[in-house]
Amino acid sequence: MPLLERLIDLFAEYDYLAVFLVLLVCGFGVPIPEDITLVAGGVISGLGYSNVHVMFGVGMAGVLIGDLSMFLIGRHFGERALRWRWVALLLTPERRALVQRKFDRYGNRLLFLARFLPGLRSPIFIVAGWSRRVTWFQFLLLDGAAALISVPFWVYLGYIGADNRDWLLAWVHRGKTGLWCAIVLVLLILLVWLWRQRQVAAARAKDRKAP
Repeated sequence: MPLLERLIDLFAEYDYLAVFLVLLVCGFGVPIPEDITLVAGGVISGLGYSNVHVMFGVGMAGVLIGDLSMFLIGRHFGERALRWRWVALLLTPERRALVQRKFDRYGNRLLFLARFLPGLRSPIFIVAGWSRRVTWFQFLLLDGAAALISVPFWVYLGYIGADNRDWLLAWVHRGKTGLWCAIVLVLLILLVWLWRQRQVAAARAKDRKAP
């Protein structure tokens, strides 16, 4: 049975708690795809087992608490966390080097992009914690901004496609491309808004200087 179907059966029986717990372990690097988990949560909402808007909230909570846990492990234990076998397996020397190169290239923006980098998400959050690049609040802002794009995308996709699994599976495979398009659109809107704010501020400053 495909993973999506197994998760749908599990969530239909145990509802919100199961979705939250699976997302939590996803955050700890367990190889269960977060997108499939969120889609399955949306599907059971579409089938009438739960409320889709509550499911969105549960999805956000599971994602953010799991991510913040990884960040705090890195922050409080630093490289001592590598004494734990599961952390050492998750954060191999090769991954540490790759994460550091990405931080050098993207800076703290990487904490936003990490949500869309499966396999590197948890290592990035651990390294961000022990390097003390940001506070836990700044981390939540960056990670939360990314989650506000990905979580509703997958949950509501599952909700819409609950009764048409072939269509849904096709869109799950296409979804990553659509998600990157959504990210680019959001960033463009943000850049335009910032540009307009600067234009308004410059105009006001000019008016104040005028005799």
